[in-house]
Amino acid sequence: MVGIAAWGAYAPRLRLSRKAVVAANAWIAPGLAGKARGERSMANWDEDALTMAVEAARDALGPDDEGRAAVNAAIFASTTAPFADRQNAGVLAAALTLEPSIASADVTGSQRCGLTALGQALDAAASGKRVLVAAGEHRRARAASPQELDFGDAAVAFVMAPDGAAAEFLGRGTVTDDFVDHFRGADAQFDYAWEERWIRDEGIVKLVPPAIRAALEAARLDAAQVDHFCFPSVFAGMGATLAKVLGIRPEAVRDTLGAQLGEAGAAHGPLLLAHALEEASPGQIVLVAQFGQGAEALLFRVGDTAVRPARGVTGSLADRQEETNYLKFLVFNDLVEWDRGMRAEKDNKTALTTLYRNRDQILGLVGGRCRETGVVQFPRTRISVAPNNPAVDTQEPYRFAERAAHVLTYSADYLTFSMSPPNHYGMIVFEGGGRIMLDITDVAPGEVETGLPVKMVFRIKDRDEKRGFVRYFWKAAPDRSAMAAVTAQAAE
Repeated sequence: MVGIAAWGAYAPRLRLSRKAVVAANAWIAPGLAGKARGERSMANWDEDALTMAVEAARDALGPDDEGRAAVNAAIFASTTAPFADRQNAGVLAAALTLEPSIASADVTGSQRCGLTALGQALDAAASGKRVLVAAGEHRRARAASPQELDFGDAAVAFVMAPDGAAAEFLGRGTVTDDFVDHFRGADAQFDYAWEERWIRDEGIVKLVPPAIRAALEAARLDAAQVDHFCFPSVFAGMGATLAKVLGIRPEAVRDTLGAQLGEAGAAHGPLLLAHALEEASPGQIVLVAQFGQGAEALLFRVGDTAVRPARGVTGSLADRQEETNYLKFLVFNDLVEWDRGMRAEKDNKTALTTLYRNRDQILGLVGGRCRETGVVQFPRTRISVAPNNPAVDTQEPYRFAERAAHVLTYSADYLTFSMSPPNHYGMIVFEGGGRIMLDITDVAPGEVETGLPVKMVFRIKDRDEKRGFVRYFWKAAPDRSAMAAVTAQAAE
């Protein structure tokens, strides 16, 4: 039964208030007032499409090594990948410590590339492969533009397998047509969008239905049998319009999550699919479609047994913090030039040879464990740090990324440069042994304290703006689930 074996999702914790954005721009763009409702997900300064995809993939794969060892291929889908000529899926695989023998690929170039990647993974699953697909999007828009309010940052991941118990694949339909609703040139920073009515009436309404009909025909289903219809669009009521044209029941049209997250580009169709799987009942039919230089449509039947992700879309929606500081959003997205001070004046050139030689430690947070004493350490070295037994060449790889941890000591530093001061960092102690000095992210001043439960998150360490290189590493972030559990236990 080819289909979905597992899924996961991730959205940044920060949610930018649209009301705050509209108020800040009212003097120059009063026409934005109609978009003042709700909020949009906002990536932290150290997040991008790739870091979010890693977090979604971790949610899908879970903490165990077995699920990762079974993956035969990894696909990363995005129109905002950090690298144009370095395989982003390779960074994804390294962060997840997947086997070097896997196949990998980047899929891009269209807003429907997330569903395209899922279709390619399903083809591979039909031949016996187990494929991880991760889609992430972090689109930038001009300040005071409608897109700034419509867009949202998020990621989603699926494991497609020959034995996909979560949802059985039923059929696929595609339409390829060079209909230019928007575009972004190779050297452009922002999208250039065309007129909305043209996009809606000549693009979506005419190109999406044939793809959906092809998927229904392949699955030998009638449109009225669809229980959940997922179609992302910033145009209000677009899903309902398509449903009426196709004969899909009105109650099957799902919320696009625009009021809570915004529209996450190529990741949004798969994100809505993941959300539907979290709420659908066994046996129900889920249809997901997305527009972009044509259209893509996929049909699934929800399985009887599904291992739900620890976070998923539901968890991502719940884990939120309102952000009303519009200037912070502009700074995080490099939309305003600001004085970073002399402490930011340094050359961030990365030694690529060192990165390669230590890639499992840097990208995968893999340390070492002494085979003789069991002592755990980071970084992994030839000589063990075991007291009274400095054994040589006895260490085996030991993954820290999925280990529970807590803060031992910390500092909140306003002196060193930080994109979001103060700069939090501290000594992190892991269950099972080992300690690492790490940056602490996703925290407000006064929130960090000794004993704070933390989890590891894959983030941007810094950027070499002169050469255009992004350097990644792991950071500590508050483990709010563990904190809630401690609070609940104390209340009993």
